[in-house]
Amino acid sequence: MRIGLFSDTFPPEINGVANSTRILADSLKKRGHDVFVVCTHKALVESELSEDGRILRLAGMELKFLYGYVMTSPFHMKAMEQVKAMDLDIIHVQTEFGVGIFARLCAKHLGLPIVSTYHTTYEDYTHYVNFLHSETVDHLAKKGVASLSRMYGNSTIEVIAPSQKTKELLESYHISRRISVIPTGLELERFSPLAGTPEKREEIRREYGFTSDDTLVVYVGRLAQEKSMDIVIRGFANAVRQGMDVKLLITGGGPDLEPLRKLTEQLGISGTVKFSGPKPAEEVPDIYRAADAFISASRSETQGMTFIEALASGLPLFARHDEVLEELLIEGKTGWYFEDENDLPDQLRKLTGREEETVLKMQADCIAHAAGYSCEQFAESVEAVYRRAVRAYRDRWLVDDIEYRQNYAELTLYSNEMKKAVVRVTTDEFYELSIHKGDKLLPSVVDELFAHETGLSAYQKSLHRISVKDRTVKEITDWLTKETQCTPEQVEAVTKKLLEQGYLDDERYCREKVASMRRSAHGTAAITRDLKERGIPEEMIREMTGTDEDSRQYALHYAQRKLNANANDSMMMVRRKIVTSLMQRGYSASFAESIVEELDFSERENEEENNLDTCVRKAYVRYSRRYSGRELREHVFRWCMTKGFRSDDIKAALERIMENEEDQGTEGE
Repeated sequence: MRIGLFSDTFPPEINGVANSTRILADSLKKRGHDVFVVCTHKALVESELSEDGRILRLAGMELKFLYGYVMTSPFHMKAMEQVKAMDLDIIHVQTEFGVGIFARLCAKHLGLPIVSTYHTTYEDYTHYVNFLHSETVDHLAKKGVASLSRMYGNSTIEVIAPSQKTKELLESYHISRRISVIPTGLELERFSPLAGTPEKREEIRREYGFTSDDTLVVYVGRLAQEKSMDIVIRGFANAVRQGMDVKLLITGGGPDLEPLRKLTEQLGISGTVKFSGPKPAEEVPDIYRAADAFISASRSETQGMTFIEALASGLPLFARHDEVLEELLIEGKTGWYFEDENDLPDQLRKLTGREEETVLKMQADCIAHAAGYSCEQFAESVEAVYRRAVRAYRDRWLVDDIEYRQNYAELTLYSNEMKKAVVRVTTDEFYELSIHKGDKLLPSVVDELFAHETGLSAYQKSLHRISVKDRTVKEITDWLTKETQCTPEQVEAVTKKLLEQGYLDDERYCREKVASMRRSAHGTAAITRDLKERGIPEEMIREMTGTDEDSRQYALHYAQRKLNANANDSMMMVRRKIVTSLMQRGYSASFAESIVEELDFSERENEEENNLDTCVRKAYVRYSRRYSGRELREHVFRWCMTKGFRSDDIKAALERIMENEEDQGTEGE
């Protein structure tokens, strides 16, 4: 493949992005690819191509307050033609601004797929533009970072993140492109302890005033506010006050170099802490090998390249806890965590006084832990991203037609194989994606649109269900899960949208349901049971349900209707039926009985004898076909007992009615 790497920085500049880009270029070349680099140079008036035609440097302006960052215009007509002559297959951009914008213009103008690596957590650098140290300015700056990162990320086909921490940050920005975690690889053999010599180790120590017996800790990297090296220096000052004999060598440059020198002098530890200034990349491995451990207090790393370099050099790490370090620093095995300058001396003690066997074991663990970060694996993983991106770019869908509806747009798409597809897109999605007729959409975008269409259909069906009858969040969630093709994520998105628009509101539902069930004479237990089944939280139920007393008037009305409806039953049976019915509707037994006590049974008392006579006659007719005499009387008696009449009353009614029936039977004979 012919690959273009676009970066704001490249060697001889010294920083993580420059080093990562150089390692990737060299590693891809070893895998047989043609690699071209487009970067900046502060001394140029116009773009300049190297003799071998492999490095194109754009004119730029150095920003000293940003640690020498070279800013360039995104518009370079001559350079655009030079990039065209490279005949690239793909562009890989290493930055979001300057050269990054130029890379995106090249990709669009030349019809090339583009991928990007997100090297820098810009949120940690907003202090460079927040001169007034305003919280409002900082908030707006971070919001702007998120918006720009989302825009730039979604302008590429795929995004590479050097760590899981960075991937999660990008996902929080709502970048919709595929994000692959690929740590930058290292030329591990350069940092191996075996690549150095004892003489070189002693030479470096002597250069900065350290002896071979000193316990020496090193920092390698940029010196700027986000690196928090003031914490490390104050921690070493505390260690010296506690009588510890540990030394610190700080290698690197940046805007905080002189302020940190002055801090060291103010704390009176100039003999303990030394500064080497920035060093060429080829000298850095020997600086690591001259030390006994590596330290950094930074929490702004996207991967922690210097941490990996130190491990590859066999050095244990001292660091403050950061998600990006969780796979690198294993407490007690590859290093130690510290909280702040007060905690650091206690952790540094773990470095001193170790037996040689312990030192060698920890060195071996550190080297083994860095082994997974080889430049070969790095290039292989990035190459796989390139191949996916080229394939996705080739398989884009043409937006052939757009028809606008009331709440959505209908897109007619054609693949490069002339396969037709029609997809509906909500108005919000349509304008957010800024789709135009003639655009070409990536397969992943088309897949996402179809997934959203499923969600759109499910949303509209949910609206219909809610318009017919109010529903709870659980009811809609269960229905979407069982009756639609929505994924769990789509189900969540639909319910979230319905909640935001007020169509779903469990609190409102609970309040109205309680009132409705109270009016229909339901008790607390029934209401609670019903609401629980519908997914209403127990705390909300307890707060809104109240007690049975809240529906006493409705329960009385219900009981009165039951009393009137059972005109032929005994009073005992009526009482029993009303109590049972009230309990079935969720009232307690005691409450149901208290309701019955409030009913007026005076009219029923007057009808009790007639109802009993009716009951006896019905029983007599029912059993006289099979029984006679005493046996008939017993069956009639038992039947009337089950109807709630008193035994004495039943006996009297039996005597009265059965004698009459028997007399009539005798007369008939």
